[in-house]
Order: sequence, then structure tokens, then C-alpha cells
Amino acid sequence: ILSPIHHLRQTGIHEGDFYGLILFAPVGMIVMAAANDLLVFFLGLETMSIAVYVLTGMWRASARSSEAAMKYFIMGAFATGFLLYGIALIYGATGSTNLNLIADFLIEQPSDWPLYLIGGGFLLLVGFAFKVGAVPCHFWVPDVYEGAPTPVTGFMAVAVKAAAFAAWARILLHKFSPLDTDWVFPLWVIAIGTMTFGNLLAITQTSVKRMLAYSSIAHAGYLLIAIVVGEEWGGLPLVFYVATYAFMTLGAFAVLTCVADGDALNESYRDFAGLGFKRPFLGLAMSLFMLSLAGFPPLAGFAGKFYIFRGAVLSGHLGLAIIGVLNSLLSVIYYLRVIVAMYMEEGGAAGKSFAQTPYGYIAIAFAVIGTIYLGILPATALDWSRVAFSSLE
Repeated sequence: ILSPIHHLRQTGIHEGDFYGLILFAPVGMIVMAAANDLLVFFLGLETMSIAVYVLTGMWRASARSSEAAMKYFIMGAFATGFLLYGIALIYGATGSTNLNLIADFLIEQPSDWPLYLIGGGFLLLVGFAFKVGAVPCHFWVPDVYEGAPTPVTGFMAVAVKAAAFAAWARILLHKFSPLDTDWVFPLWVIAIGTMTFGNLLAITQTSVKRMLAYSSIAHAGYLLIAIVVGEEWGGLPLVFYVATYAFMTLGAFAVLTCVADGDALNESYRDFAGLGFKRPFLGLAMSLFMLSLAGFPPLAGFAGKFYIFRGAVLSGHLGLAIIGVLNSLLSVIYYLRVIVAMYMEEGGAAGKSFAQTPYGYIAIAFAVIGTIYLGILPATALDWSRVAFSSLE
């Protein structure tokens, strides 16, 4: 999905550099998600971020790619300052950066916390909000996703977001749970703002790629519901939804890669006109991904949202679940717009054949299978999600 050879050559990206960075970035992700110390977590985060900054600007012939990389770097450095200062405040209050020792401190002293300890926790929230593209730290997402090479955008939309939410769940749900009375309401507000803002602006877009960027913001809001709900009802749905989101989103960006033709990116809705008849497989796959992202049964997106909203209801956050459902209904407007263009309009790009990009078609087929399987038979994936979430402890 991430690296069709022909696409890299057409965009002037050296394949060895791309493969190296694609392998380098997950090192930081693994360290970040598995770290038991805030400083180790920070080092993993920056290792991942530097690789992604470079990946964003690897399309050297494109001024748009360079601009996106610079915006991402500047905004990322700004968010890093908040994160690092938050770690410093937490260290000053607890005397340690080890997550277990910090958790023990919070349990042993359940009240009378220093004000700067709570302030450090909120600064951590700012850093996390930037990495997942949550409101109000979302401004970089549309420009960076649009400017980066499409395979890199798919990698950022899924891998970076998944790693950030894994770290968020590890720190907030497992370790800092005694602080939940302080951060639940701010996260409640952020989740609603992220869902609503992402969906409303996605409706106004004329570019499918930019629409998917705002869609990514909205889905970050759905995932934040699981963080708000807490460890008991939100842990398993969080991991399961990340898995379903990965198949749907990577598949959609893979189709975008197959629709592009050299310097012609073909990212607008007009470029998708008639694609369902010119390239039936691409049209059918994109339709499945759009319907799944919108939450239509029996696809993976429906199952993921069902468990997220179910957890919110069972934990007493009924209002948050209702707002999430309404936002999901709102998203149908712009997801169906892609399907309408592919089957009810004429013109547009021809799209690549299987002979031109066999690996792209295989990757899309894999994403289609995952999207259907997780929607119809989610039981096995739910068991794996439970094990995965338990391992974050």
C-alpha cells in the first residue's frame, strides 16, 4: 500500500530512502507505545516524528510537499515544547519520570496535588492532541496530508495516529487513571469539537484527499470517546477501532494512489467521475471503504463505531454517544459524494490498470478483505484487541 515502485519513481522519490524511513519510523512508534518512562516515550516520539517530517517532504519536485513538510516540522516543534514542559512539571511534582512511580504517587496522595502537576497533565494533553490531529491542534492536518505524497499520507493517517493513541491509552488509561476526574471533561469537549469540526469541514471540500484529511480528524474524535469512557469500557473498543480504521483508510489512500497518473494527482471529486465503470475493481473497493468509514453495516466501520458508542452508553456517557451517532450520520454526506461521482457522473481520470500497478491492486484487495471480515466476524479481532490493550499495562 505504501510504496508502489512506479509511483515512487514518478514522484522523484528514491526508493531506498523511502524504505529506510518507513522502517525507521516504526522504531520510534514501538518505543513510544511500549515506553514505561516519560523521557523514553519522548525520545520514541521524536524518533518517529523526524522520520515522518522527512517522508512528508520527500517529493522533492513538488513545492507543495516541501511546504507541507515545513508546516509539519514547525507545528511539531511547537507541540514538542508543550509536551516536554509538561513532562518537566510532572517530574517536579512527583520526583520521577517513571510511569509506575508516578502512578504510585497519585495513588498514595489522592488529593492536594500541586497545581503544576495538573498543569503538566494538561500540557501532555496538548502534545497528544497535536499528534492525533484533535481540535484545537488540528490545523496542520489538511495541508500536510494534502501536500505529502499519497503513500506517505496513508502511513501518517494510520500508523502515526495508531501509535499516538496507543501511547495515550497507556499513559492516561493505565497509569494516570487517578487523574481522570481532572482530564475527563476537557477530553469530552475536545472529542465533541474534533468530531463535529472534522465532519463539517469535510463536507465543504472539493478534493478527495483533503476530505480524507478532515475525515481523519473526525475519526480521532470517535477514538477520543474511548479515552473519555475509561479503561473498563473504552480500552477494547479503542484498539478494535484503530484496527478497523487502518484497513478502511489505508485502502482509500491506496485507491487514490492508483487513480493518480504521474504529475496528474487526480485528487478532486471530478477526477473520480465514472471511475466505477472505467475501473470496476477500484470503484467497488472505494465504495466499500467510503461506506465503512461512514458506518454502514455489515462493514468494519459499523462494528468499530458500535463498540465505541456502546462503551460510552454503558459507562454513563449517553450524551457523548448520541453526539457521536449524529456526527456519524453527518459524515454520510461527503462519503456518499465519492460514490455518486464514480457511478453517476461522466469524465474524470481513467485510473491505473492491474498491469500498471499490481502491488497497489493486491494491497487494495487485502484492505477490502479486512474491511469486510472485521465487520462480519469481529469476535477474533475483539479477542486480539483485548490482549493488545492488556499488554499496554
